[in-house]
Amino acid sequence: MKLINQITPIEEDFSKWYTDVIINGNLIEYGPIKGTMIFKPNSYGIWENITKELNEIIKNKGAQNVYLPLFIPKNLISKEKDHVNGFAPELATITKVGDKKLSEDIYIRPTSEVLFAQLFKSEINSYNDLPKIYNQWSNVVRWETTTNPFLRSTEFLWQEGHTSHSNAEEAIQFTEDMIKIYQQFYKDYLALDVICGKKTEKEKFAGADTTWTIEAMMKDGRALQAATSHYLSQNFSKMFDVSFKDQSNKLVNVYQTSWGLSTRSIGAIIMGHGDNRGIVIPPKIAPIKVIIIEVLANKNKKVKEISNQISNLLQNNNISSKIDDSNKSVGFKASQSEIEGVPIRIEIGPKEIEENKVLVIRRDTLEKYSIQISDILEFINNLLQEIHTNLYNNSKQRLKENLVYCNSYDEFKELIKQQKFVVVPIVSDSFKWEEKIKEETFATSRCILLTNIFDIKEDKCMMTNKVTKNFVLFAKSY
Repeated sequence: MKLINQITPIEEDFSKWYTDVIINGNLIEYGPIKGTMIFKPNSYGIWENITKELNEIIKNKGAQNVYLPLFIPKNLISKEKDHVNGFAPELATITKVGDKKLSEDIYIRPTSEVLFAQLFKSEINSYNDLPKIYNQWSNVVRWETTTNPFLRSTEFLWQEGHTSHSNAEEAIQFTEDMIKIYQQFYKDYLALDVICGKKTEKEKFAGADTTWTIEAMMKDGRALQAATSHYLSQNFSKMFDVSFKDQSNKLVNVYQTSWGLSTRSIGAIIMGHGDNRGIVIPPKIAPIKVIIIEVLANKNKKVKEISNQISNLLQNNNISSKIDDSNKSVGFKASQSEIEGVPIRIEIGPKEIEENKVLVIRRDTLEKYSIQISDILEFINNLLQEIHTNLYNNSKQRLKENLVYCNSYDEFKELIKQQKFVVVPIVSDSFKWEEKIKEETFATSRCILLTNIFDIKEDKCMMTNKVTKNFVLFAKSY
């Protein structure tokens, strides 16, 4: 396979490959401040489609969209000790406006738990007001020391949902429902297979009682936390006095949840599907699903006519398309469409017109098909689904081949060197062991598995030799 010159081969240097792909794929430009980025139409178009599809799913879960302030006063965020300590190194702080020093520091939101708690306090009085389910699409700022576009940036976009419930059981169930929704969304729209589990005490969200996560395997074997859902219990509602009168007129603090998915999902798409030619965008969230390249249109008016007919046909059937009628060479246009990850390319020239056919090329496998113009709509519809299924199956197979089990620390260290996802038996109070493992192997605990993937009910802990039923996924991560 001929490689595109601008892109470092994925096998040679994964990090450089990723940088080449996001720049040459017209996804971003770097912003003026470290860790910031400009979303170009190709990446923002992906995010728009993610927001469109996920927003509908979230609303079907009973959520209403709101928007809360970007700024949080110090006195408000400081009320929840664990929460502020968890975010302290990343908090961007405003101390003055113009030449005037503020009487109180203001933080730019790293997340909005405290703001939602305040909102819930003003709106909830009785059990009749519950459950309260809100979601916002917004930006947040976390002043990361090490940044990487989409994966870990100073400012990023996301949705964050927040709920209040009258009892713990309902709140816990909602938390679990949301992580399953994210897991299904990654499968149905991003064509990525992910592992679902619960974070360890060490890795859970600051201020949460329990954190659920989905972990995706990237093509270099590293893990990416793809979305999270948190059961907050009454941690915030007690601090912010968010309470309601139950049916016996007793005052009770609400039980809360929060959950989110961010533009990190775009990084997951790039590193989960990309190849040496560039990005491969799953069809369901691709801004442009079909690009039409005209060949010698200036010498044959029929080429232009047929291109417009096919483009209009696709657009009228909700398949986004674009005609590349620029004066660049056909080879350049074809290569650029591959770098940018457009799922399907159609090439139309005088030769094809004579045969009443067009040439169709799929981005995932680069297979070519000569298709009758009269059959093009049905063929494109079927091919888009085939591409999605193929991408998902590849992701699923990669995870299956690289997910392994062991109960020996020496074997564990070797498997981590091989960039595997390693499941190990480890005692539940494993905080000090997680620190030791991270220090010696750079692997972190991704989640506690809740399904018996390897059909092992119990085993001796890899670190203590004590019998345990606790199985934890470890991997190097982003």
